[in-house]
Amino acid sequence: MTEWIPQFMFICFLVAGLTAFMIQPVFAEDIFTMAKDAMQKVYNDVIGIATVAAVVCSAVCLFLMNFSKSGRTVDESRIWLKRIIICWAVLMALGAIVNYMEELVPKQEFTS
Repeated sequence: MTEWIPQFMFICFLVAGLTAFMIQPVFAEDIFTMAKDAMQKVYNDVIGIATVAAVVCSAVCLFLMNFSKSGRTVDESRIWLKRIIICWAVLMALGAIVNYMEELVPKQEFTS
């Protein structure tokens, strides 16, 4: 019953070895370029979602300010509108700083 175990192990070793030989090497700059592109895509998606959310929340605050008869609701809406604007501005500023600093920092050379 256990006669096939050595053959199976040899075939697994052979497949793993041939797979290792057939894999093409990936250069460091390709990995970093792919990572940079992926992070930029994620950042653009987050910025798009944050901008839409900020516009929707700001619209709700403005509607509450315009149509509310309570002074307390108007004051709270103003406070929330300020918070939304400040958070959105901070998010945009952080993105601008990262993009600006990326150009200033010299690219590293990775060699093996």
